[in-house]
Amino acid sequence: MGPDVATLPSPGTDTPGDRRIRYTGATTVLALVVIAVIGGLGRSVRRVEVVGRSMAPTFLPGDRLVVLTRPFAPRSWPVGTVVAVVDPRDPSRTLVKRVAAVDRTTGRLDVRGDDPGASTDSRAFGPVPSSSVVGRVVYRYAPAGRTGPGPWPTGYDRT
Repeated sequence: MGPDVATLPSPGTDTPGDRRIRYTGATTVLALVVIAVIGGLGRSVRRVEVVGRSMAPTFLPGDRLVVLTRPFAPRSWPVGTVVAVVDPRDPSRTLVKRVAAVDRTTGRLDVRGDDPGASTDSRAFGPVPSSSVVGRVVYRYAPAGRTGPGPWPTGYDRT
């Protein structure tokens, strides 16, 4: 055979080094896929800390919540869903409120706190556009003893 001819091993004649290269390659690809999926989910999950008493007794100051954001969040928000919404008075803040009413024709939501006396909500700033919803609150992960998934029962009378 001349120098321009390459010989390929016949099937089933892998050396231990060949198997190790294939195994390492498959492991690397799997690790990259897992990292990509986790990274994608990381951008779809936010954490928020409750500061005030507007959602008492459902959420108290110091509660830490997981918010499932877009693209997994629904386009329409059922009444009673606890959501995180951009504060219309200060866009750098995020509010946690419950959807009290939905105007499907305008795409606006009436959001309210569970404690009307302690909450600044749609009664003060009006309905918010559904596009300002950051996501749905799905889990309370702190403090210990108060952890658990939603949904949380409505804590106020909507009338």
